Amino acid sequence: MTDTAVPPAFKADETYTPEGQYTFANSREGVRRLPFPFPDDEYMYSMNLEPHVPAGDGAMRAAFDIDEHYISECRHRVQMLEEMPGVHYVALPHMMEAQWDLLELLFESYARDYPEHFTLTKNGNEWHWQNRLLGIDDTFTFGDPSTLELEPMEYATRQAQGEFVVLEERDGDLVIGAGMTTQRADYSLRFNVGMRFFEFHGPVPKLHEMGILDRALKFLLRMKPGHPVRRVNWTLTVNPRLETSVETLPDWAPDRATVTDENAGDLVHLRIELQPLHRLPRSNAIVFPVRTYLVSLAELVEHAPDWAKRLHRALATLDPALVDYKGLTRYHAAAVSWLAQYDDGAPLAGGYPWADGGIQPGA
Repeated sequence: MTDTAVPPAFKADETYTPEGQYTFANSREGVRRLPFPFPDDEYMYSMNLEPHVPAGDGAMRAAFDIDEHYISECRHRVQMLEEMPGVHYVALPHMMEAQWDLLELLFESYARDYPEHFTLTKNGNEWHWQNRLLGIDDTFTFGDPSTLELEPMEYATRQAQGEFVVLEERDGDLVIGAGMTTQRADYSLRFNVGMRFFEFHGPVPKLHEMGILDRALKFLLRMKPGHPVRRVNWTLTVNPRLETSVETLPDWAPDRATVTDENAGDLVHLRIELQPLHRLPRSNAIVFPVRTYLVSLAELVEHAPDWAKRLHRALATLDPALVDYKGLTRYHAAAVSWLAQYDDGAPLAGGYPWADGGIQPGA
């Protein structure tokens, strides 16, 4: 990554750590383009899968969304990889074909959806990749890892926002075979590599009783290349920290005790996860991206007041088992109390904001 002229729509120098004093912030436009994950006033965990097709002008417009935080998140990824080598990126040796699959999917998608920033030129297996946002201009031979300075998956995902977990299909199941995870929320990639589908989803409350896991696995195994699906998930986090993994628990867990009814608006952030799943054509693996968005409660109130009301209602009625599972126990009540002062009780539209008639951010 080299220095290059940064377009004004991108924030290059944001930080996501206390050492950097958390300079991350969202513009009004950045908030209002979010994939807000609450279609109703009450929330219960579901797989909520739908076709991943372009929708609206926000986060659902492209196959892989980039936004104003793209440059700063890519720089944060490099920082995390250097600080904790072998923790954030893991790929089992037999996953090389899937790595090239993922590189192709990302680069073709970026070049198609953001031609002003990315260009991919192919001459047979000789590829020329230009990423003007990060100042990258490389040529390499597709399928030959010796022509890249990094493994293909690491090379590609260092230039992408979000997490990327690659699942190989094995004996009618899905198994984690590779991952780039510098934005983990309460899990460990090194621990999860090799786990089967039920194992890494097992801790979520009531999934087994509701039969959601069985249906989701059957659905995913039927996925075909070129027909991606997506879902949204969420949690809360204290401070705009992208990396809240098991390995770094001592660094971020104490922050949860600092939240009060008065400061929750600034400290508590809604953490939205957009997950567009793709079946890869050569390897038949499934890539499970987790594109993470952070927005403070105060930013929601200021820039998306109807979303703030909906969040208040969803949190106020949240199943205690989910409060515990998502690690919100220490500050859940403070977040609800702070949001309550901005909820007038007026009826809100149902449905996701990118759907026809879905809830919009408000005035």
